[in-house]
Amino acid sequence: MSRIQQQLITKDVFQFLENLKKNNSREWFTEHKTEFKALETEVKSFYSALMDKLKTHDDIEKLKMFRIYRDVRFSKDKTPYKTHFAGSFSRSGQRLRGGYYLRLKPNESFVAAGFWEPNKEDLFRIRKEFETDASEIRAIINKNSFKEVWGGMQGDELKTAPSGFNKDHPNIDLIKRKQFIFVKNFSDKEVLSPDFITNADLAFQAIRPYFDLMSDILTTNLNGESLLD
Repeated sequence: MSRIQQQLITKDVFQFLENLKKNNSREWFTEHKTEFKALETEVKSFYSALMDKLKTHDDIEKLKMFRIYRDVRFSKDKTPYKTHFAGSFSRSGQRLRGGYYLRLKPNESFVAAGFWEPNKEDLFRIRKEFETDASEIRAIINKNSFKEVWGGMQGDELKTAPSGFNKDHPNIDLIKRKQFIFVKNFSDKEVLSPDFITNADLAFQAIRPYFDLMSDILTTNLNGESLLD
């Protein structure tokens, strides 16, 4: 397989996922397991190539590909398989925070970046920062060049202020967030284009000012003193 081929997502990937959606059973999947494994290899090659691009401008620790098998133990939906491919890219070290994500699904593909599930300590630190001063974060995420790529911040949020914070605070829109995520959608035509890997990487490059600021916040106290050894 050539390097160019490794960087392409083919129509066969989306066709398989469409077929799986219509035939989401263990019997059908077993019959088409060979086809799945071949396409999975193709997709993994694409993710690996994308990681290589990321490494030219960021310090990436690892790529995690998510399995096709669903955990149905606590779900009302008992279909055994996901109908998408997905993987995440983790940044390296304590000083670099945030992560990248790519999902491939017919008519619902997207890249995402940010903070999905910050732990209790990180979440409190972020909120305290925004309570003190949100001018830097707003300057980054409201910049036209940033919004043209990523739009607005997304993710779960509380209905009101978290405990210990004023519900009338001018930055309550940021303080009440539980996730700090940005998402960029891609059409099937865009995903199947030879330019997709470049465009996905360019989107990830555009998130960097946000990651730099959030990494600085999460590795210092409110006085700007480093928390790292």
